[in-house]
Formats: sequence, structure tokens, C-alpha cells
Amino acid sequence: MRRKLVCMILAMAALFGPASFAATNYHLVKRVTVGGDGGWDYLAVDPETHRVFVSRGTHVLVLDGASGEPVGDIPDTPGVHGIALAADLGKGFISNGRGNSITTFDLKSLKVTGQTPAGENPDAILYDRASHRVFAFNGRSKDATVIDGKTGQSAGTIALPGKPEFAVADGKGHVYVNIEDRNSVVAIDSGSLKATATWDLPGCDSPTGMAMDTASRRLFSVCDGKTMAVTDADSGKQVAKVTIGEGPDAAEFDPRTQLVFSSNGRDGTLTVVRQDNPDRYTVIQSVETERGARTMALDPSNGNVYLVTAKFGERPAPTAENPRPRPPIIAGSFTLLIFAR
Repeated sequence: MRRKLVCMILAMAALFGPASFAATNYHLVKRVTVGGDGGWDYLAVDPETHRVFVSRGTHVLVLDGASGEPVGDIPDTPGVHGIALAADLGKGFISNGRGNSITTFDLKSLKVTGQTPAGENPDAILYDRASHRVFAFNGRSKDATVIDGKTGQSAGTIALPGKPEFAVADGKGHVYVNIEDRNSVVAIDSGSLKATATWDLPGCDSPTGMAMDTASRRLFSVCDGKTMAVTDADSGKQVAKVTIGEGPDAAEFDPRTQLVFSSNGRDGTLTVVRQDNPDRYTVIQSVETERGARTMALDPSNGNVYLVTAKFGERPAPTAENPRPRPPIIAGSFTLLIFAR
């Protein structure tokens, strides 16, 4: 009987793969009240040092990925949105939404080493290792500023058909960006700096976060309406749609476990999706997080997932000047959430 049971377990593992057993128990392992004032946007993780970079309105807070304790700070980044890390260059890059600029800093010392002008309201930012270029996607001017990652000098500007949101690079000379107000994805050649294709995202309203499985050439766009759209990065064909949580803003893919993640700030959940094959996906877990935990970062070296949030006060009444006011953040309540298997 025991031998039969062992055979059954081995057969199930072969059928479903290790991710279905090892990764269905994502849970909160640490909650750290970081404090401080102001809002936040994107996070980034350095898998070599396990540092977590968190945008905090006017500066970038750097935390230890294990303890959550502050280990550094990068100042003077007005309206900071995103952080891109270039380990091969030993540099990091920050998009300053209110400063219309890109800050370059040293990855080890965290010292600022340069500033480069960008378009209007640079938001998402990424480093493309194939071209050694940095792409900052400008929400208000609806274009992308490109700089040389080695020198910090401008390399060009790419016009886009709408408001860009998050973007990814495949490491082979292609960059992909969600166009939020057009429900589409634009493919860019990172060498020629030309937009080569625009693909619709059927059933995907206001795509925000994006992740990529570079091996199977699949793009994951998270959208309003509790939807994750899966797109073939070569043909632009939509191959799957997955039901996720409400109010997603970030997506991640872990190539070691073949898991896709969506952080959903409106209902306070983390959706964990298993890639059964490149065209088939199964939701295996909906992890309770906290309201407002909408952005996240994945440490690919250990699979840890980081989210941030805060406590909120009562939403003010709408006005003509501000018809959709946000609830105020309670001072000192900013919190880091660490999830692991």
C-alpha cells in the first residue's frame, strides 16, 4: 500500500510539475511598519543584494529584503514612479514624474551620479540589457525617452499611440509596453528605436502592470475587470485570459516555478497563477494581503514577493476640481509586506 501511495505522488508530481506543490502556500512571513510620509508607486528588487527599492514621492527608500529595515535613501527624486536596475553596469535609474527627468545612481553606494531630461511625467522605466539602453515611458507626453545606460546621454525619443504604463524587455532587443488608454501593447525594437507593432488586448480594459516569460515568449498584462491577458510576444495573438483580483497594478513572472503574480490593491489580494503550458493557466491561490497593496516586486533568486501599503483615512467629498479624490494616507502607517513559499 505504501509503495502504491508513493507511486501515486510521483505520478502527480510528474503531471503537474513542482510548482503546483511547492508554490501553492504563499503566505505572509513579515510585516514591517516602515513609516514616513507620502505616497508610493513602483518597487524593484536587486537579487544580488536582496535590497528592495521603494518609490516614496520625493525620494527612493532602500530596504533590506530580509528584515525590512532601511539601509539607504536616494533623495531629490520629485514625483518618483519607477526604479530600473542594471547589474551589469552597476547602476540604477529612477523616473521622476514631477521633475521630468531620469536620475542615475551607483548600485552599491546608492550615490546619485547623474540627471538626464525626460519627457512629460516619466512613469515606468526599464533597462534593456541587449542594447544597454534605459527606456522611460512618459505618461503625459505619450512617448518614451531613451538614454544610453553607460553614459547617461540621450539616445532618442519614441512616439507612442497613447498613455504608456508598465513595460518589459525580452533581453533580445525587444521592448513591450502597455498602452493604458488604448487597451493595447506596443512592440519596440531597442536597437533602431522604432515601434514595430501595435496589438489590441481584447477584453483587457486599462492595462497597467506587465510581466514576461522570455522563454515561452508570453506577455502578461493585468487589467481592470479582474483580468490578466496573455499575449504571444511574436505574433501579438492573445492566447489566454485569466481571472484575477480587483484593482491590479503590477505583475511578475517567476521562471523557476512558472508562476505569474498579480497584486490587486482594491480587494487586497495577491493572485498566484500557474503556467500549465504557454497557452494554459490556472489560478492556484488568492492570498489575502491588505487594501492598497497594489504594487509589488519579485526577488527571482528566492521567489519572495514584496508589497507595500498604508492605512487610509476617510475619502473626502468630490469637487469640481477633484471629482475622484483619494483618501488621505495616515501618517506613519506605511508598511512593507513580505510573502514567501
